[in-house]
Amino acid sequence: MKIVVDTNIVFSALLNANSRLAQILIYSEPHFQFYSCDYLHTEIFNHRDKLQKLTKLSKNELLELEDFVIHHITFINEGLLPQKLIDSTQKQLQDIDPYDVPFVALAKHLDAKLWTGDLKLTKGLKAKRFKNIISTAEMVLLFDELEK
Repeated sequence: MKIVVDTNIVFSALLNANSRLAQILIYSEPHFQFYSCDYLHTEIFNHRDKLQKLTKLSKNELLELEDFVIHHITFINEGLLPQKLIDSTQKQLQDIDPYDVPFVALAKHLDAKLWTGDLKLTKGLKAKRFKNIISTAEMVLLFDELEK
């Protein structure tokens, strides 16, 4: 199953490396194929100091954890997505959250599920009939089935 992972999922895994969410990102290959936008790297970089403060990890420990958490994510440059797709997604998200355009557009492009913990985004997309969303609770259920 193809899954596009957004920023809040990776941040949650970094903030609690022992969580089920982190375990899913780290241990569920080859059952899930994770993808994200290059923009996620920028988000991690921009918030690294805050993440370090919250996790109480050293700079090197946090970098090691980042590598571990994102190791199974294939990153795609959102600039390579068709402009028509970006434009239609921007229009769709203009009243929800324009920062999520790259993730939603990538999910559409790959015909993948969007894994997000952003309730505003989830509700907004569902209201606009975008159904390719998967919650963390649903991911946990799928992951638990794999472990049986």
